[in-house]
Amino acid sequence: MTTRRKTIIGVIGASQPSPAGLALAESVGREIARRSAVLVCGGLGGVMEAAARGASQAGGEVVGILPGPANDLANPFVTIAVPTNMGHARNVIIAHTAEALIAVEGEYGTLSETAIALKLGKPVVTLPGAQEVAGTLAADSAESAVSIAFESLNR
Repeated sequence: MTTRRKTIIGVIGASQPSPAGLALAESVGREIARRSAVLVCGGLGGVMEAAARGASQAGGEVVGILPGPANDLANPFVTIAVPTNMGHARNVIIAHTAEALIAVEGEYGTLSETAIALKLGKPVVTLPGAQEVAGTLAADSAESAVSIAFESLNR
């Protein structure tokens, strides 16, 4: 029997995003779930929680790679919590787990995930407000970001 694994798309971004960033992240999460993919994120608040909420509301699965030692710190929309007790080093796990990443706003943590993913040869799609880094792919909406992520996986 052949089992097809689900595509895993990472959503990375600000822990304290703007209202526009929250709305974008929620839409990204919803679009990921609509494509029957799994969303992976850092499992906490901000962009992570908004994306997880969008995916959850659309019936999707959300994996949260947590920085701390306990799964009860995950936001309420995470369906699979993975406590690492690794702090920021968990960003490496997120970048390795995702097949493509979508960045919504963010600061140094988001930048580290972006850099690691690019080093691994994985596509990173940025939305308005995310730091522009050479090698990333720009998108102007949640729908286009998810489309670009999926298209880049099929190349």
